[in-house]
Amino acid sequence: MSKVLKLLFGDPNKKMLAALDREVQQINALEAGVAVLTDEQLKTKTIEFKSRFAQDGILDGLVNEAFAVVREAAKRTLGQRHFDVQLIGGLALHRGQIAEMRTGEGKTLTSTLALYANALRGQGCHLVTVNDYLARRDAVWMGQIFHALGMSVGVIQHEGGLLYDPGYKKVEEVDKVEEVVKESFHVREEFLRPCPRKEAYTADITYGTNNQFGFDYLRDNMAPNLEACVMRELHYAIVDEVDSILIDEARTPLIISAPAEKSNDLYYRFAQIVAGLKENEDFNVDEKMRAATLSETGIEHIEQALGIENLYAGDQGQFQRYADSALRARANYQKDVHYVIKEGEVIIVDEFTARLMPGRRF
Repeated sequence: MSKVLKLLFGDPNKKMLAALDREVQQINALEAGVAVLTDEQLKTKTIEFKSRFAQDGILDGLVNEAFAVVREAAKRTLGQRHFDVQLIGGLALHRGQIAEMRTGEGKTLTSTLALYANALRGQGCHLVTVNDYLARRDAVWMGQIFHALGMSVGVIQHEGGLLYDPGYKKVEEVDKVEEVVKESFHVREEFLRPCPRKEAYTADITYGTNNQFGFDYLRDNMAPNLEACVMRELHYAIVDEVDSILIDEARTPLIISAPAEKSNDLYYRFAQIVAGLKENEDFNVDEKMRAATLSETGIEHIEQALGIENLYAGDQGQFQRYADSALRARANYQKDVHYVIKEGEVIIVDEFTARLMPGRRF
């Protein structure tokens, strides 16, 4: 049936690619005119585009010119010219579609096209990537293009916000840092000036991870007043590694909680009690679901250790929550596999990337 429909109406993918290819030819036709502009004239193009958008409110009419300007800025700052296939990818991202590109085909460079075009609205754009390192790296790398066009670039990290600033140099104790470490450090940190998170979110383009953006969103919804919020209204975002972020990591919920108000003594007590329980006798483990459940014998052992009659009694229901937490910690999470202990703090290990995730809690 699908073959018959394709014969009658044509392949929709081929039609879409043909339409995108026509737009690419229009962008290529603008290249010669943009190439003769001085650096200052190229930069003022951003002001011109924003003014034209403010007048008619139509962004699509500016996209081809915007892409041509970004391509020229990339040639001058990075020595890299967007290929036609990258222009097609940028157009797809601008339209809210998924662009699949192989490793090495320049996804990072491709994203600059749609980011710049949509940032012309003045409402901010987000680039969602998989870890803090890539957020810093891409902001410094692609920030050169945006800076040349008069746009600001922010980065959201666990420790706070950063702004791309080509004049910023981080002061280091050179004698105490090995040369290899210094070189690696400069690639990640040079030109990123620390700033409040709110300031990083007011940048035209903000790089960060899904976890950082997600937790800031949760914290803003718990803020006592608007002044305490750091994010502005959400507008446009590009998701890097969309399958990892929206499928794999989407299985891990973002949970935010207040500090414990009660003593930690009960946690220690239940950890000791659960350590004496026997698997398949006092509790059972479902490794696939990562769940552990107490048996009748296990419940009795806990009740005897606590000196209570019913672990699930209404006035003692808190004991059941402590017991479940302690059992999960023992049965489902292994040290140096699911978490590490660093400077007396439990730090979760991302099961997909094996990277540490400071600030996250089970």
